[in-house]
Amino acid sequence: MINFGVRPEKQEALRLKMEKYGLREQDILEKFIHGGGKGGQKINKTSSCVYLKHLPSGIEVKCQAERSQLLNRFLARRILAEKIERKVMGEQSEEIQRVEKIRRQKRKRSKRAKQKMLDAKKKHAEVKLLRAFRPDREEM
Repeated sequence: MINFGVRPEKQEALRLKMEKYGLREQDILEKFIHGGGKGGQKINKTSSCVYLKHLPSGIEVKCQAERSQLLNRFLARRILAEKIERKVMGEQSEEIQRVEKIRRQKRKRSKRAKQKMLDAKKKHAEVKLLRAFRPDREEM
């Protein structure tokens, strides 16, 4: 596997994930293209954007997250592996589970749960008020 200039643990994790889902370097079409967006002349001259296509599945990935082409190659492969994982694993996918967990956390609370939380906050505020310094009280 190519040395992408990242920590060996990260590179090994990517290699294992690619092996797990049958991703081989021979099956990946890789192109380097000019990036877009902010950056002016520099971004228009350098081909730091990486395009990957997994030929057997037809999944395409484009990565321009970093200025370094080598790092973008690593990140693009990681994104490709995650996309194939989602396709293969479906509901059991770690990514889907993570997104689902965030969705549950953001879900609106029930009225009862919200009232319970507000009551707890109010009680805590009262306790904090008792600890506050008051000049009328005699200090030890």
